[in-house]
Amino acid sequence: MRAFLASDVGFYYAVGAFTIAIFVVGIAALAAVTPRGVGTRELAGLAGGFFLFMIVYFVSVAVHRLEDGDGW
Repeated sequence: MRAFLASDVGFYYAVGAFTIAIFVVGIAALAAVTPRGVGTRELAGLAGGFFLFMIVYFVSVAVHRLEDGDGW
């Protein structure tokens, strides 16, 4: 694990995974706390926007990896 996090790209992937985990926990907490729950329309908007953000994030990490030749 330490060797994986020693590289920049490995750290970026770990940050992305942590961000996804925080999003999932936040949506679950919102659904539990809100009396009516999370509406389908709101959830689709939140999840769709977050999904697009994470796709761009991971593509930029992959491009960074290709540019630097960082093969871990």
